[in-house]
Amino acid sequence: MISSNTSLKPHNTFGIEVNAKRFATFSSTEELISILKERNNDELLVLGGGSNVLFTKDFDGLVIKNEILGFEIIDQDNDSVQVKVGAGEVWHDFVMKCIDLRFAGLENLSLIPGSVGASPMQNIGAYGVEIKDVFVELEAYHIGSGKTRTFSKEECQFGYRESIFKHEFKGQYIITSVTYKLSMSNKINSSYGAIQAELKSKGITRPTIKDISNAVIKIRSSKLPNPKEIGNAGSFFKNPIVDKSILEKIQNEYEIVPNYPGPEGKVKLAAGWLIEQAGWKGKTFENYGVHKNQALVLVNYSDATGGNILDLSTQIIADVFKKFGVRLEREVNVV
Repeated sequence: MISSNTSLKPHNTFGIEVNAKRFATFSSTEELISILKERNNDELLVLGGGSNVLFTKDFDGLVIKNEILGFEIIDQDNDSVQVKVGAGEVWHDFVMKCIDLRFAGLENLSLIPGSVGASPMQNIGAYGVEIKDVFVELEAYHIGSGKTRTFSKEECQFGYRESIFKHEFKGQYIITSVTYKLSMSNKINSSYGAIQAELKSKGITRPTIKDISNAVIKIRSSKLPNPKEIGNAGSFFKNPIVDKSILEKIQNEYEIVPNYPGPEGKVKLAAGWLIEQAGWKGKTFENYGVHKNQALVLVNYSDATGGNILDLSTQIIADVFKKFGVRLEREVNVV
């Protein structure tokens, strides 16, 4: 059922008060098809968990929220298991279920906000793990033809926080399910210093995937505000990938510059560090600002507008570029 003039505040983690001209939810491909038949040429916006969007105005079209659920083991042997998951499932809930079943591979991605369907769209990643590391395939409904297509890992063209669905196929497909290949053995990735430090503080020398998940949750909770308490969309900016010459230039002025290996001989810089050095960490402007514990996170303390948040991000981008010659990119979709 399509409703009119519906508030989108409950459907975006920034908690921005805007309305959609028309709004509907779907829990199956059949319901999706039925809704799209009543689209009436309206502009279309698909929402999952609403954790990667910044609304700057009312949406003069049809907003549809993906609530397709499902968890199915489709293949399993002594070494691995393949799990097919509905795109509307809450990402963190799915990760926790896998950990309970002792399926390894997703524990480093604990507590990331959003839905399963969003995970391949932006190749979500954290603490040394990306979706492409465990991805098998996805199913997606093509809005134009009405046909469902299966995409392999290669066809998704994954990059750093990138996929084909953010570029060539942007707005053309609606992801309905994702299949992941997880490990049946206790393989872990504790390479990040923060995870190692947390494990050490607990006296854990032989961590399980549950231990890794708990460490990640503790770290993320200490740095990132709960969207249910303070409006935010997690990391607002991507970590920039730059030439080594830019890193070396910054290192001439700073003794320690957080950086990580990037593609094609380049390096990845920590956007949060750059923002902090530019003096923005913890800055507050009435009812919005930059979070005090993590400069990557822009926050809505009460009734800020999307325009407030967008303007703040523009100022930060300009300041970081002026100071370091590095241009940050927004990770959040601006609508």
